[in-house]
Amino acid sequence: MKRILVLFALFAVAAAHAQKVGKQTFVYAVKEADTLRLDRYTALTPDSRMRPCLMFVFGGGFVSGTRDNASYLPYFEYYARRGYVVVSIDYRLGMKKALQAGPLDEQTFPEAWMATLAMAVGDLYDATAYVLAQAGVWGVDRNLIVASGSSAGAITVLMGEYGICNDHPLAQKKLPQDFNYAGVISYAGAIFDMQEELRWAKTPAPIMLFHGDADRNVPYDVVTYAGAGFFGSKHIAEELTRKRVPHWFYSVADTDHVMATRPMSDNRYEIDSFLERFVRDSRPLVIDTYVTPLDAPQLPKEFSLTDYIRANFGR
Repeated sequence: MKRILVLFALFAVAAAHAQKVGKQTFVYAVKEADTLRLDRYTALTPDSRMRPCLMFVFGGGFVSGTRDNASYLPYFEYYARRGYVVVSIDYRLGMKKALQAGPLDEQTFPEAWMATLAMAVGDLYDATAYVLAQAGVWGVDRNLIVASGSSAGAITVLMGEYGICNDHPLAQKKLPQDFNYAGVISYAGAIFDMQEELRWAKTPAPIMLFHGDADRNVPYDVVTYAGAGFFGSKHIAEELTRKRVPHWFYSVADTDHVMATRPMSDNRYEIDSFLERFVRDSRPLVIDTYVTPLDAPQLPKEFSLTDYIRANFGR
């Protein structure tokens, strides 16, 4: 009997991997010269149930990147086969435009940075509103929309959740009053605020944070400058723990910005567990996973705003 059950499970896994995934592209907004599109990935097997939605925002330092980069496709197709409607979005690259005006330094960066974040988060909200409007047609459960992102995209989804929790005007304007994401998954992201402490007027959704403690592209802990704070995953997790907000912090010692992409292939078990336990089951948990690769060389950990500017914008 046990052997039959094992064989049945193997056949079920094989069948899931054999499912074909379809892709459709939609225009969700036009903003001046920018036509913003999103790709929807779904398993082609008939399914009349309302399904969760996994949104994704690509990385690239707000200067480059594409929603359909081939390296992301296995991630999209995996979750489409697992019953998610996967949506990968365009957004405007504000720092690309800022760099065309001249080099950045600690004096010119903040203004360009705030404008960039407003663009990206506004576009995320517009794409989310589009998904909500199409939910009935697409078979999406409006209460199970999860936002995920890599690097700049991770900053965008964290800032998006932060804006919802603090009644940011963009969130109030673009999203239904009672909306929040069912969960947020950040692959090497951070939150920026014009003050030196995080603030949460409302309780955030469950958050999963991946980060390497030697990241040179996005701060792992916190960087403050002129009264503003750039809060990395470690600092965010500490604040969420203090406020007893469900989250999973997965950090890796002596590891750089590879955590912006590696977990999408190497940590699917943990991601699946987060989606099941924190999002679907609403379990009140805090999980802190710290991995130490014994063969990894020690890397520098100090990080400043200048380091961020140099690493991402070549200045």
